[in-house]
Amino acid sequence: MARTILVVDDEASILQSLEGILLDEGFEAVSVKSGNEALDKIQEIMPDLVLLDIWMPGMDGIKTLSKIRETYPNLQVVMMSGHGNIETAVKATKIGAYDFIEKPLSLEKLLLSINNALDYYRLEEEISLLREKDKQKYSIAGNSKAILEMKEQIRIVAPTNAWVLISGDNGTGKELVAHTIHKLSKRGHKPLVEVNCAAIPEDLIESELFGHEKGAFTGASTMRKGKFDLAHEGTIFLDEIGDMSLKAQSKTLRILQEQKFERVGGTKTIHVDVRVIAATNKDLETEIEKGTFRDDLYYRLNVIPIKVPPLRRRADDIPELVNEFVKEFSLSTNIEPKKFSQEAIDILQNHDWPGNVRELKNLVERLMIMVPNKTLKAEDIPQPFNKSSGAGKDFGSVFMQDSFKEAKSEFEKAFIENKLKEFNGNISQTAEAIGIERSNLHKKIKTYGLETFKSK
Repeated sequence: MARTILVVDDEASILQSLEGILLDEGFEAVSVKSGNEALDKIQEIMPDLVLLDIWMPGMDGIKTLSKIRETYPNLQVVMMSGHGNIETAVKATKIGAYDFIEKPLSLEKLLLSINNALDYYRLEEEISLLREKDKQKYSIAGNSKAILEMKEQIRIVAPTNAWVLISGDNGTGKELVAHTIHKLSKRGHKPLVEVNCAAIPEDLIESELFGHEKGAFTGASTMRKGKFDLAHEGTIFLDEIGDMSLKAQSKTLRILQEQKFERVGGTKTIHVDVRVIAATNKDLETEIEKGTFRDDLYYRLNVIPIKVPPLRRRADDIPELVNEFVKEFSLSTNIEPKKFSQEAIDILQNHDWPGNVRELKNLVERLMIMVPNKTLKAEDIPQPFNKSSGAGKDFGSVFMQDSFKEAKSEFEKAFIENKLKEFNGNISQTAEAIGIERSNLHKKIKTYGLETFKSK
């Protein structure tokens, strides 16, 4: 679709000339003769770019530009003037003009400026969309009492620089809470650097956290910044802090206390400004009693404790979570979104969910793939999630398969077997119900050894 450019100039010859040039270059051109007309036309057509003359009777270009920026801050404006000077150009740029072109206009320079401004506008739109997606990605779904209490804690603590210790069972969403705190903080435009404390070998902890200089050890061919260095003025997220070795805990405590360090192999002291968020699925007070976690590190981290509730304590949130996972999975895989019947939701709400939100998300993705129907019913929910007698008793084996092909075959066998039972082995009725040819159903029955379910 052609980009629309609004040309604003009080000289009819300029308007006519620019309209012709822009049309020849594949743009849609609209022209007006005054600032007031320009503001009305912008509201009417929402152009992609404005070419705006500075010297016009009535409301001049600078005043018009100011009003455009007030109402349409992302609209790109290129200023034109036959009486240009540095002061005017600087003023227009400060107000928000993308570029300033002197008359008589150079066609090459004009088109270059227009295309650059449109590219800049497109990039701004893409960045805005990415930021919106990022906000949605790290938004916490749910309105149960437990989750609302946690959201309120996050709202209060996020704008501060206070350190936070997030605790909760595996799969509850501790990483999501950390990202949310960072995004809502004054450091939200700075990096959030994640450190998986359980995954760092003890002998590499210093290099990983503090970085190293070139030649510090065998294989160190270049200087490398550490996690704390990368997180300067932002946030560092120490995930699974309870799994960090005592030696690593000692080294980490030192930098947390001093906010300064030297890279491995270096002598220069580097000062950093980082906010620390840590997370664990362990009871750190119990770990302290066992001697596996340092009490001084615990008290340093545990400034603001936030407990993420398990899914069994927020069953009211399951419908919203299911809808969110369906939408997310559908967008990422191009699989048509499906609906969960109220009976299916009731079953999910009655499950204990030892794997918490992560387990629910995995189940939703499985059902989206494996169940062909557009609406997921109670009988589609497999064991152990569905404790109703007989419901899904043959479905659970699907999820024990190692490959998609094997799982698909297992599901198809179970599906056909259940349908044959439903129609008392009547091939014609079963074929019609599941939407396949009778001959094709015969072949599948033979393939899966289901002849005993056929009617006599």
